[in-house]
Amino acid sequence: MADPKFEIYRDNKGEFRFRLKAPNGEVIAVGEGYTTKAACMNGIESVKKNAPIAEIEEVD
Repeated sequence: MADPKFEIYRDNKGEFRFRLKAPNGEVIAVGEGYTTKAACMNGIESVKKNAPIAEIEEVD
C-alpha cells in the first residue's frame, strides 16, 4: 500500500494548491490558493506541524 502524500498543483486561476491524499488515494484535506509555490510549501509545513496537536472542536 502507498504512503499518504501531499500533491501540489495549479488551479484554473494559476494559484498553487495542495491536497493531502490517504494511502487509498482518497483526498482527505485541501489547501487554499497560494500565489507562490514557496507559500504553498509553507502551508504544507504548517499542516504537518500543527495537525498532530490540533484539538477537535464541534461547531453548530
